[in-house]
Amino acid sequence: MRILIVEDDPRLARGMAASLEAAGFAADVAHNGEDAAALAARDPFNAIILDLGLPDGDGLDLLRLLRRRGDSTPIMIVTARDAVDDRVAGLDYGADDYMAKPFHPRELESRVRALVRRSIGSPDPVLRVGALTLDRSTRRVALADTPLDLRRREMAVLETLMGRPGKVVPKDRMAAEVFALSEAVAPNALEVYVGRLRRKLTPGGPTIHTVRGLGYMIDAH
Repeated sequence: MRILIVEDDPRLARGMAASLEAAGFAADVAHNGEDAAALAARDPFNAIILDLGLPDGDGLDLLRLLRRRGDSTPIMIVTARDAVDDRVAGLDYGADDYMAKPFHPRELESRVRALVRRSIGSPDPVLRVGALTLDRSTRRVALADTPLDLRRREMAVLETLMGRPGKVVPKDRMAAEVFALSEAVAPNALEVYVGRLRRKLTPGGPTIHTVRGLGYMIDAH
């Protein structure tokens, strides 16, 4: 899942991005509201982490802008402002969650996962397709109760497919969810990861189909 971090402190932004990437997310960073608004308009994100103290304005202004233009991406405010009025304003303006600084990285990861699950109507952290299960909380994958050892990108590709069983996931959409903008991605990167997954899911696992000219689809059953 792809996350946009809007944070003006470069050190904190790098730490948040590293923590989320280690947890299986692709993370992009914007250090001001203008860049964040442009990124959110151009690329799909599964969630936005928003600081309120931005160098070019209040983060609440960015929140209002995103909601006014119809952006329904889940937004979690992460800020040093912890007054009741600030929390109420953030939630009333359209934020989905609010967390005060300082925070533990594991809490951030857990809240982001819960936010994304709720947004896609799937509160259960465990994805299931046939005998294959993927626990989004523990990052564990098992086929018929036998654990599978997946690399981070393989996990990201599989999670994207299992979140839409029986539906074609376009290549550009999958790439947007799996890779951050800052990453140099080879043209055949998705094909490589899909090929590795197919080998690891054989035998007994669901089939990943290539829909020529469109993308990939995992069996619904």
